[in-house]
Amino acid sequence: MSIARLFSVVKKEFIHIKRDKPSLVIALLMPIIFVLLFGYAVNTDVDTIDMVILDMDKTEQSRTLIDKFSATRYFEPTKYVKNTGEIRQAILNDTADVALVIPANFGMKIEKGEKSTTQLIINGVDPTIARTALQSSVMLSRTYVFELIESSGFDLSGNMDRLDVRTKVWFNPDMESSKFIIPALIGLVMQNITVILTAFSLVREKEHGTIELLIVTPIKSIELIVGKMAPYVIIGTVDFLMALFLGTWWFEVPIQGSLMLLIVLGILFVMCALAIGMLISTIADNQAQAMQMALLFLLPSVILSGFMFPREAMPTPIYLAGYLLPVTYFMNILRNVILKGAGFVYLIQDTIALGILTVILLIISSLSFRKTLE
Repeated sequence: MSIARLFSVVKKEFIHIKRDKPSLVIALLMPIIFVLLFGYAVNTDVDTIDMVILDMDKTEQSRTLIDKFSATRYFEPTKYVKNTGEIRQAILNDTADVALVIPANFGMKIEKGEKSTTQLIINGVDPTIARTALQSSVMLSRTYVFELIESSGFDLSGNMDRLDVRTKVWFNPDMESSKFIIPALIGLVMQNITVILTAFSLVREKEHGTIELLIVTPIKSIELIVGKMAPYVIIGTVDFLMALFLGTWWFEVPIQGSLMLLIVLGILFVMCALAIGMLISTIADNQAQAMQMALLFLLPSVILSGFMFPREAMPTPIYLAGYLLPVTYFMNILRNVILKGAGFVYLIQDTIALGILTVILLIISSLSFRKTLE
């Protein structure tokens, strides 16, 4: 081996790296961004669980129990409801994960030292939140009963079961993690596939030198972007249908809602994800840059979208950053339709958000692509 020739190759490679400044910047920034981002975002401890309250007793005892829930660092009462229909609506709207139901005779039984029953309805879609709610409610009820016994002078023996908090888990009664993960996995896999599909589309034209042929044609930028995307919309839709079938059939996660609604919104998401890849393709100068940019987008989306870790446990800036990712909205759509059986009325906000992001991404992509030779 010739040391001189070896150093010549090393020198040549450093020159290439120096000339490709965008790739060098991305390579140096990626570990910093990922460590800070994941360090703050990866958190399985749920600090706040939104709770609605159905108080049919409205006595001092019921208010005391509600105050006990509020005093914990877990439960945050958001509003009072009038019936179980409003509870269902709140959970379907994702404005609450837990509902506390206090019966009409609660205060009277507590006063007499009799056993009183309350109900805690829990949204079981996210097992982490559901388990936290279950454990916290059991501890809270014991503390409440202990204080009642201590203040009233009752004997501790035989009185610790005076408050029975009965729990009912909706949508995922067994709190199976697979039912939480599989719908989100379908969205994440589809995002990764579709972004990669178009991330190299225009880059290949640049590297092969065929971009000049497109530049001299009367084709407008937006026409080129949409035309490049169109075939991949069909491919992405087929991929989505296969992933949806395999995920729900093989892992036995039945679709509770409308399959047609899921397919229509899935096509919208495919278009949005393809637009992301097209934007990357217009910015990148070569395929190496396109891959780095794609990874810079795809890896954080695993964490920020709520794929595995509850977004409610994330710091506020990182929680808000998740709303910039289309997959955040699509995971919500998948979980709501597949697990909750939610209709379109509960998905309007997510659908509008996906539509707006798609339009914005297509506009930025067309503006980023210049039909002029550099």
